[in-house]
Order: sequence, then structure tokens, then C-alpha cells
Amino acid sequence: MLRTHTLGEISEKIIGQKVKLCGWIDTIREHGKVIFFDLRDRYGKVQCVIVKSNESFENIKKLGKESCIKIEGQVNQRPKGSENPDLASGRVEVFIDSVEVLGKASQLPFEIDEKDIGEEIRMKFKFLDLRTEKMQKNLAFRSEVARAVREYFLKNNFIEIETPLLVKPTPEGARDYIVPSRVNPGKFYALPQSPQLYKQILMISGFDRYFSLAKCLRDEDLRQDRQPEHTQIDFEMSFVDSEDIMNFVEDMYRYVFDKVLGVKLGKFPRLTYEESMKKYHTDKPDLRKDKNNKKEFAFCWIYDFPLFAYNQEEGRWEPEHHMFTSPQKKYVDDLEKEPGKVRGELFDVVLNGVELGSGSIRINDPDLQERIMKVVGMSKQEAKKKFGFLLEAYKYGGPVHGGMGLGFDRLVALMLGYNDIREVIAFPKNKAAQNPMDGSPSDIDKKHLKDVHVDVRITEKADKKTVKSKKKTRKR
Repeated sequence: MLRTHTLGEISEKIIGQKVKLCGWIDTIREHGKVIFFDLRDRYGKVQCVIVKSNESFENIKKLGKESCIKIEGQVNQRPKGSENPDLASGRVEVFIDSVEVLGKASQLPFEIDEKDIGEEIRMKFKFLDLRTEKMQKNLAFRSEVARAVREYFLKNNFIEIETPLLVKPTPEGARDYIVPSRVNPGKFYALPQSPQLYKQILMISGFDRYFSLAKCLRDEDLRQDRQPEHTQIDFEMSFVDSEDIMNFVEDMYRYVFDKVLGVKLGKFPRLTYEESMKKYHTDKPDLRKDKNNKKEFAFCWIYDFPLFAYNQEEGRWEPEHHMFTSPQKKYVDDLEKEPGKVRGELFDVVLNGVELGSGSIRINDPDLQERIMKVVGMSKQEAKKKFGFLLEAYKYGGPVHGGMGLGFDRLVALMLGYNDIREVIAFPKNKAAQNPMDGSPSDIDKKHLKDVHVDVRITEKADKKTVKSKKKTRKR
């Protein structure tokens, strides 16, 4: 190892010890024959001292802030009166014996501790933005939340199973990102909008409790709480009803908030869709007493949703969530007669006016599934083409099951008091679905296109602004 300690381990407990430390120069101050600088890593900061008689003195003078170095030296007590109460290591300093430059920094486009840095600059130099104290803390916090989520699922006998990223294109409410197949000319994969069909297949396969922190990719218009790719707490359970799932999710959030924030959550209020729309004029009500208090967490459930929504533009019925949601039993016999009156076994969980996720009991009867598909205008032939593998699987004994997809990025952002999920994602896209750091999306060379049997022809000149979709984006 190049280092004996992280900078968070440097304290009065090891005064007198020789150490090897690595990190970035945070601040640097020259006082004649002495240079002081703070060395920083993700664990903390330590003041380091080098005197002019040291052969590395002139090299240090030439280094700029954010240069990466390795030092060897001794941990000493700071002189009385020079302590820094703002640092955990503020009572000690490291007297340097030797310095090795690991990576010299060029002139910085912005100061790491600078406030109000423009979004495009932050994203173009994301590797510097990620060094800021805010982003270091945000991503460490995100990791803690992920750990707590996994702990909860694993202690409740769930199995974490990875689902594929190259899947069959299917309609799920937004546009698919598509991937051409080189070995199957003219054929395409889609990147998954969610693991929906695969987790249902897992239930049919006998894995009665599945979960994953799944990547979901949707080609849709962006906003503060939406990215082309996001992370979802995805799970499915067999032999349950809606009440079981809602209680399980409440307990999961209680566990996570207590474990990570030390916050005790109470019982989540429950509102029917009709009650919520009548009282709050939205199906995502903000139930906080103080709407500006970002440390107040007001969860609620919205349930008893319509199973279908009517698309006026296209003159047809669409699923309110998705077409695999089971109707409530009392509507099954006559659902085709008045689709607008049918209520589904589906529910949303909302936090501070933000929908965290949607869930439902799924249809496990292939005949009922075909009826639902017919109501939304999908012929038997089209259903077989797009979902034949799922309908086939249900012919071999599918259990009653249900689950949810819960927004992980949104959860972490709200726990930290952010509205913009980009503040808790390491490498997000901007509002034009671009990454200024790596230049994606980018052109593909002709040879690569030829290899995957694709010929690109731009038939309309795309506006540089985000193209607005006329298609309704439905809940998942």
C-alpha cells in the first residue's frame, strides 16, 4: 500500500508516529522558509508542513491546488494557539520528510470550494465536481442508503437477482433506447425501461421474493427528477395481496430512515385516488405541515386508481400504470363494458409531493391478460408478437404476485433535501440528455455502423432544443 493511514485517521492518538499519506492539495500557504498545505482525501484533511531545507521544498512551491501527492513524515502536536477547530485533525500536523508527486494539476477551471458553479461547467469537469465536499458527502450518503435497502430485503429472505440489459422491445409508456444486433442483421434489442416482465417471469419460476437495485432507461423528456437512466428499488413477491406489499414497503422506508438518518417515521396516511384528486387536486399530494421544510418527511399512499385512462388524442383506452396490473375482482367479469369505471389493484407511494414509486398485483391469468390487452387496442396477434413469452409462461402455473418499482435517486435526493436528482448521481446527463464530460451522445464511424447493419439517414433536421413528445408518459 502507498499509504499507512487515510487522512481521517490522523489524530492526537498517533502523535510521534511516522506515516505515509496520499491525497490532493486542498490549500497551500507559503510563509518564507515554511510552506503549509492541507492534504485532502475523502476521509478528511490534515495540515502538512515542509521547511526550506527539505529537498522537496522547491517542488512543492511549483505545485498548484488539486495536485495529487504522496508524503512521508511525522505526526506532531500543533503549536499552542495554531489549532484548527474546524478540522477533525485540527490539533495535529504532519512534518514532511519527503514528497512524491503522483499527478500534477493544471490550472483549475473553477475552485473546488467555489459556490454557485454553473451547471455546464460542473458537468464538463465532473471529475473535479466530484471532489467537492458536497458531492463526496452526497455519494457516500447514497451508498449508505443502498446498503440499508439491501440489508432490509436480505433479512426478509429476498434474493437479489440481476435481470438483462439487452431485452425485447416492448411498449411500457416511454420510448425505448434501441441497440442493433451485429450477429442478427436487422434485429434490435431495447435497453429495459424496467425489469417488469422479467421479475414476473421470476415469480413464475418459483423465486417468490426477488429484489434488485436496477438500472432503468427511458427515452423521455427530462426534468429535475428524471434522467435517461435512473436506479430503481425493484422487487416482486408471490402469494401476497396489496395490503401485504404496502405494509412491507412502509416497513422498508422506516428501516432505511431510522438506519441512515435516525428519523422515526409514523404510519403512512392512505387516500383513494378519488379522495386525493378531490381534496388536493393531484394524485401526488404534499402532506407536510411546512412545505418549505426539507427535513420534514410526509409519506402517503394513493390507491384505488382507475385501471384505464382514456387518450383523447388517439381515441382509445390506455393502462393507467401498465397493462400487467390486475383489475379488482369485482370488475373482472364486465371490464370491457365500461373500462372507465374499472379500478385496479394498484397503488403509489408519495413523499413530499413526489411520486416515489408505483406498484400493483399482477395478472397471472393469461386469458385475463389477453382481455386487458384487447381493451387497450392490442390484437391477439400483436400481443403474441410482443408478449408471447410472458403469456406462454403463465400457462404453466403462475402464482398470485405483485411488487413495486421505487425510485432510488428520488429517495436519496429527498432525504438530503434536493429536488434535482442530478445532485445524487455521479455522472448524470444535462437537460438535453447529453454528458458534457465525455461528449455523449456522439457520432458513430461508418465502419461501426456497417458492422451492425445500420444506415443512418436524418429525414428531418432536429431542433437543437429537446424535442417534445406528444405521447403520454404513463406511470410504471
